[in-house]
Amino acid sequence: MNIVMAVWGFFQTNVLTQPAFFIGFIVLLGYLLMKKPWYECLAGFLKATVGYFILTVGSNGLINTFRPILAGLSARFGLNAVVIDPYFGQVAAQNAVESIGRSFSMMMSVILVAFLINIVLVLFRRWTKIRTVFLTGHIMVLQASVALWVVLYCFPALQDMQIVLLMGVLLGVYWSVFSNLTVEPAQHLTEGGNFTLGHSNMLGFWLADKISKKVGDKEKKVEDLNLPGFLSIFKENLVSTSILMLLFFGTIMLIIGKEQMQTIDTSFTTQNFGFYILQKCLFFAVYLMILLQGVGLFVNELTYSFTGISSTILKGAIPAIDCPGLFGYSSGNVITLGFLFGALGQFVAIIGLIVFKSPIFIITGFVPVFFDNATFATIANKNGGLKGVVVTTFLSGMIQVLGGAVAVAIFGMQSFGGWIGNFDWDTMWPVIGVLMKNLQYVGVALVVVAMLVIPQLQYHRNKKNYFLIIEDYEAYARENGITLEN
Repeated sequence: MNIVMAVWGFFQTNVLTQPAFFIGFIVLLGYLLMKKPWYECLAGFLKATVGYFILTVGSNGLINTFRPILAGLSARFGLNAVVIDPYFGQVAAQNAVESIGRSFSMMMSVILVAFLINIVLVLFRRWTKIRTVFLTGHIMVLQASVALWVVLYCFPALQDMQIVLLMGVLLGVYWSVFSNLTVEPAQHLTEGGNFTLGHSNMLGFWLADKISKKVGDKEKKVEDLNLPGFLSIFKENLVSTSILMLLFFGTIMLIIGKEQMQTIDTSFTTQNFGFYILQKCLFFAVYLMILLQGVGLFVNELTYSFTGISSTILKGAIPAIDCPGLFGYSSGNVITLGFLFGALGQFVAIIGLIVFKSPIFIITGFVPVFFDNATFATIANKNGGLKGVVVTTFLSGMIQVLGGAVAVAIFGMQSFGGWIGNFDWDTMWPVIGVLMKNLQYVGVALVVVAMLVIPQLQYHRNKKNYFLIIEDYEAYARENGITLEN
């Protein structure tokens, strides 16, 4: 047993929770199962790994540069607030767990149980109807961290092994069912890309697909808008992103003020404040371009090589990956507008908390407001054009703040200063928490059974096309009268 745990510990530390290597080895395995020459296997591994590292540079650049600016609003106005951001949420969850004298380390064992459950559900897909393998390692860690506190809050007397098993089941079923729920919208967006979303906003992505079809006009997509005169410069992604971010973050930094910004960013010393703002805002466009470059590399390798896995070990399965994987299927303007209108929705909701004197005050977190809403915008634009993007992401932003405030209240996170903040954890997870807290094991059983019923309902609504959509998307499109754009 000790040997098994040692091997798992090595794999977990060096591969599973290191997404670049995790994706790289998945690609390598796929090429080996396809019996490709060794040099093609090596090339695939390197392109996927380096591609993910490039994505990480862009992603971390965005997060590390702009998260402190949003959080700086709290310091500027002396607000005692909770930040809805997964990294703040992870630290808050760890502090909460340790405040009641429990070990945070068991969180890592949960990932093993949850991942194995996902694999088992895919292996038995004939009965479970699960088609997806959740591969976003760092999201696994973030979710397991917060879920540990959720379970301890609901079951404070449980022993460590019981907690690991209970959490493993909950997360494993959640990863499986809700990544599976996103297959149809992801395949529609990518036109048969054969990968889907594996994040903390999978329910939100599915809802964005449904809502945008109702409220928008797919004939008036963001990239198809006819902008007159000087507005035509907004057709260029780099130009529009730079200008919009200068207006958005430039205004926020002016509100925060020069002295407070120097506290937030110690590298800001003698530079003129105006040029400092200009430089910071233009880096948004820089990091976004880097992120999209990395996406193109690793997604192409992963989707191609995964056919080796889906035709042998996990027949009929597709990978569920991080949000940016979908960004390459929309213009940069779509991603930027999704962020902006999501942020607007969050700010309106925050004003509402102030007006109605909420005992819990929320500060916008960069990861949910950017990655959630940019992801929702991709499918909203596909289905409903500009109007779909505006309505869907604005509603999402409001839900993130209001739902985040409810979640903070339910799970007692006020004094710890953070919550995960992504859409699913502001909506369905508070409901799960209430059921577990009040019904205990009956609540857990209800939640697990209810989740496992979802793929059954999906299958019975469209038995003919349920597996065809990933086995042969062109045939699926012909069967359903879908015109492929690319």
